[in-house]
Amino acid sequence: MSFDDLGLSARALAAVTAAGFEIPTPIQAQAIPEVLAGRDVLGLAQTGTGKTASFTLPILTRLETGRARARMPRILILEPTRELAAQVHESFELLGANYKLTIALLIGGVSFADQDRKLSKGADVLIATPGRLLDHFERGKLMMNGVEVLVVDEADRMLDMGFIPDIERICKLLPFTRQTLFFSATMPSEIQRITSTFLHNPVRIEVAARSSVVSTIRQHWVKAPSVPKEKRAALRDLIASQPIKNAIVFCNRKRDVAVLEHSFQRHKLSGGALHGDMNQHARLETLQRFRDGEITFLVASDVAARGLDIPEVSHVINYDIPSAPEDYVHRIGRTGRAGREGHAFSLVTREDRGRAKDIEKLIGQELDWFGTAPSKDDDGDRRRPSRGSGRRDAASRQKQSAGKRDGPKKSDDSDAAVAEENVTIAEAADAEAASETKSARAPRERSRKSSAAATQEQKPARGSDATWNGGHIPAFLQRSVRP
Repeated sequence: MSFDDLGLSARALAAVTAAGFEIPTPIQAQAIPEVLAGRDVLGLAQTGTGKTASFTLPILTRLETGRARARMPRILILEPTRELAAQVHESFELLGANYKLTIALLIGGVSFADQDRKLSKGADVLIATPGRLLDHFERGKLMMNGVEVLVVDEADRMLDMGFIPDIERICKLLPFTRQTLFFSATMPSEIQRITSTFLHNPVRIEVAARSSVVSTIRQHWVKAPSVPKEKRAALRDLIASQPIKNAIVFCNRKRDVAVLEHSFQRHKLSGGALHGDMNQHARLETLQRFRDGEITFLVASDVAARGLDIPEVSHVINYDIPSAPEDYVHRIGRTGRAGREGHAFSLVTREDRGRAKDIEKLIGQELDWFGTAPSKDDDGDRRRPSRGSGRRDAASRQKQSAGKRDGPKKSDDSDAAVAEENVTIAEAADAEAASETKSARAPRERSRKSSAAATQEQKPARGSDATWNGGHIPAFLQRSVRP
């Protein structure tokens, strides 16, 4: 089958020839006629099989008639990330070079004013992320009652990123008579329920097994230590053993992306980072440098795992095993594209082996280990200790405890001497303090004794022989004198 048999217009076929396309892929061959017929489509195909052209080419044929009005786009394409939106924008510019179309791109990190000027001219095709699209709508800069076709690309990724409330709101703003196209690499069970609301009697097109991996990718596990520094060293050893033209190295966390990029710089490896916290200009610049071959390694988070079309990626390395097995399929789908041979290596620590088994269960095959495979001794299982080992361990712990308690002889003597010296000093200090207290108390005691003696001398003697001024004391004075 050729593109001539799909019902595309002459101008669209000329665009196909100019782009170098020869034979349609299975998803293109089945989806394009249904889209041209105006039916809703649910397209399931593994990554790298040409889903973007499956809706781009029939949309170009449809846009040959009619014209968009100011702030009322005809085609709305929703993408989960800025990179995917920019890539679809490039695809429309490439295939629509012979069309006089206005294509607007609404993504974060770009000036609202520039986007608003594009909308005011009347956009035939509007490519957007859900958040930025709703921002323009709430500002009154966009009307969506003229949309003829809605395309939700990477629908499962939309679900993962929590865009379902935004998509539901957008669908309510669109005309009921619109045509809706869902395209995705995988189809989780929960999306089955949601498509019954978004799509009307859709045609289901599935050209590959669910969550399958293209046969041109050679996949391997790589045993790696859990210590971060040693794990980075294992990554460098892997890189040194492979004839890598270029490679995408995936990490689970943005923090690890930055650490790994810094490690590459210290070890003279040509690399650049790509993650969600970077501004749009830096992200696009890094991607372009990787496409142009200026950098060899692209250290990225899962923002680069879906839909990025970089045809000649020789290797994909999972520095971290993804939490969701489906993300593994998306990651390694960046290599082995368009029939080329690709290589995928995943570093597996002891903690990651459960996730590795889940991935093997999802893709339906067991992967070989590159280099040394894990042995039974380091598989992390808890084994029952042998008889007597508990007693030996207890004796060993008791011996170590006694050694710590007794310690070297010299150390004990020194400690005893120090303790004795401290006691002597303390006793001397107490004696000195007692002496000072006694010295301070002595004058006061002598003073009290002198006062008492003087008082005793001044007291008149009792009895009749008492005298007063050398004579006999009168009786009335004797009664008032008290001993």
